[in-house]
Amino acid sequence: MGMTASQKILAAHAGLERVEAGQLISAQLDLVLANDITGPVAIKEFEKTGAEKVKCRDKIALVMDHFAPNKDVKSAEQCKACRTFAKRQGIENFYDVGKMGIEHALLPELGLVGAGDLVIGADSHTCTYGALGAFSTGVGSTDMAAGMLTQKCWFKVPSAIKFNLTGKPAEYVCGKDIILHIIGLIGVDGALYKSMEFCGDGVKHLNIDDRFTICNMAIEAGAKNGIFPVDEVALNYMKGRFKRPVKIYEADADAEYDAVYDIDLSALKPTVAFPHLPENTKTEWEDLPIDQVIIGSCTNGRISDMRIAASVLKGRKVADGVRAIVIPATQEIYRQCIDEGLVHVFLDAGAIVSTPTCGPCLGGHMGILAEGERCVSTTNRNFVGRMGHVSSEIYLASPYVAAASAVAGRLCTPDRLEEN
Repeated sequence: MGMTASQKILAAHAGLERVEAGQLISAQLDLVLANDITGPVAIKEFEKTGAEKVKCRDKIALVMDHFAPNKDVKSAEQCKACRTFAKRQGIENFYDVGKMGIEHALLPELGLVGAGDLVIGADSHTCTYGALGAFSTGVGSTDMAAGMLTQKCWFKVPSAIKFNLTGKPAEYVCGKDIILHIIGLIGVDGALYKSMEFCGDGVKHLNIDDRFTICNMAIEAGAKNGIFPVDEVALNYMKGRFKRPVKIYEADADAEYDAVYDIDLSALKPTVAFPHLPENTKTEWEDLPIDQVIIGSCTNGRISDMRIAASVLKGRKVADGVRAIVIPATQEIYRQCIDEGLVHVFLDAGAIVSTPTCGPCLGGHMGILAEGERCVSTTNRNFVGRMGHVSSEIYLASPYVAAASAVAGRLCTPDRLEEN
């Protein structure tokens, strides 16, 4: 029996000819990641070992993005702890205010992750990098500490589910709709501790940002990781960025999968996850007034997302009573928004534009919801109280739907906006 792409990456990093689902292995890591929330915990665990130096200072990334710029004294102390540790250890990849971005957009942009890599991060959405053909997964802060100490991590080799994508997405359908459709189909535990491997002729119609979005939300189906094949789209993105040799791993023809799903992309419609789970997806709904819109996050804060939002908002105004918050995911994306005139579009529409931050996604800052408020958001989770008050509601959607909803003042798709 052959191996999946994910299993091949794990085998290579474990120094083994082959691995099987369920096998426990110790594997060499290409990068370990933490942020200003998980980093301080990992640093404390690291220091408990009595070690004086990290194993490989160039294979650690610390990104200050969740509560940065700092919202209060506690968040300032968290960033200070990471800043002090990074300086003492000589960690090369430390990103603070002015240089930082939302971690899962920043690291691919800087070429710190790429095809064939094995990456762990003390953040559940580390699975994003599978868009580039890497095996990347979220871990706890203790595993992060061990990774800094040894540059290794143990894994239970996951089994896999194949998603065969065919057809071309219709207008106003993008990566967010695809992954929400899949999560709605299989449920939030439908891929529990499995690899979600995406393949098929439909992949060629997905830009790299669509793929980042899809892999980012693999964890919302319980997956260990998500991964795409390395094609020209991925190679073009990595060209001139990725700092290590590209290593391409392809699934064997006889690789074993727990299940195979055929997804016709041309049949999909704009999809929204209603409260309070990403699996609670709908393509039709009754009139639903809203209070806030968030366009950004590690899921949909990239330049194509900004362009989509601007294409809907251009020449229109955000509805009275609605707060529209746009958050480019990195400094470079922010600069592109300025250079392309997108910031003017957002401001003319009555939206605000924030410095890169995770802020509102986890109920941190820059967009907390009050009692009973509703928010249409391009983020990745809509659990009870995720963005503020426990009675508030989050509707997960694409940048198309989020921008259209901001104008309509209610949950709305661009085609319905045009009809009115």
